[in-house]
Amino acid sequence: MRYAESELIINEDGSVFHLHLRPEQLADRVILVGDPGRVEMVATHFERRECELQSREFHTVTGSYTTNSGETKRVTCLSTGIGCDNIDIVMNELDALANIDLKKREDRDVHKRLTIVRIGTCGGLQPDTPIGTFVASVKSIGFDGLLNYYADRNRVCDTQLEHAFAAHMQWNPIKGAPYVSTADADLVERIAGDDMVRGITCACGGFYGPQGRQLRVAIEDTEQNEKIEAFRYGGLKICNFEMESSALAGLSALLGHRAMTCCMVIANRYAQEMKTDYKRQMDDLVKMVLERI
Repeated sequence: MRYAESELIINEDGSVFHLHLRPEQLADRVILVGDPGRVEMVATHFERRECELQSREFHTVTGSYTTNSGETKRVTCLSTGIGCDNIDIVMNELDALANIDLKKREDRDVHKRLTIVRIGTCGGLQPDTPIGTFVASVKSIGFDGLLNYYADRNRVCDTQLEHAFAAHMQWNPIKGAPYVSTADADLVERIAGDDMVRGITCACGGFYGPQGRQLRVAIEDTEQNEKIEAFRYGGLKICNFEMESSALAGLSALLGHRAMTCCMVIANRYAQEMKTDYKRQMDDLVKMVLERI
């Protein structure tokens, strides 16, 4: 199959349209962050930088990291900006770099499997997820509807959890059907270790109304967060809100990559507490992921 110019957009220098990356600039290990400024936080731990590129909110550094045990890893750190819509761009273009011959516009003969870890911040939803907690998203409930636009989504979604959650929430269909994606189990085991709380994450389509924040516009379900905090399924509870994990896990599974999200709690919605000075602890999380990815 040949991908048309309108479907796979390639820049004049041979890079993919949004990320401005060429295939040789992408490592097999990828760390995603939301904030373009956080790429520098990760890259300060690199011994050597191969390349650095900036296009809109997509800031990329590929370099080498040496672990405490002496292993040298080639790692790409890339910022996605905020939201599942940006993850749609990032995941499709990363996969194109790995698995499509951009000159021929055809699939490569051998599939390359990327290992992708998103490091972010989140809002905690439980008493045992206070500010500073590291949370690993085992399952992610997508409020954004992104994966519903892709064929075969049921193959990578936990449809039983979807139905249980929608029933528990008395979900209003006007908001679109929530979907549930699952992180790569082996990657979660490796990255989360004994240092992170594991649970379900709600990946919201916005920061205010979708996360139950009400300023000058009323929200559709004023009891949303209380119902979310009370939900239990298969021994798991919903630990946190963020805005990207469901699309990352779902698209990665559809495309044949390993992916997971880990976040640091900077606001506890249950206790109504917030911390804005969290960079030192975020650096601890970054170093933990670099050691384990």
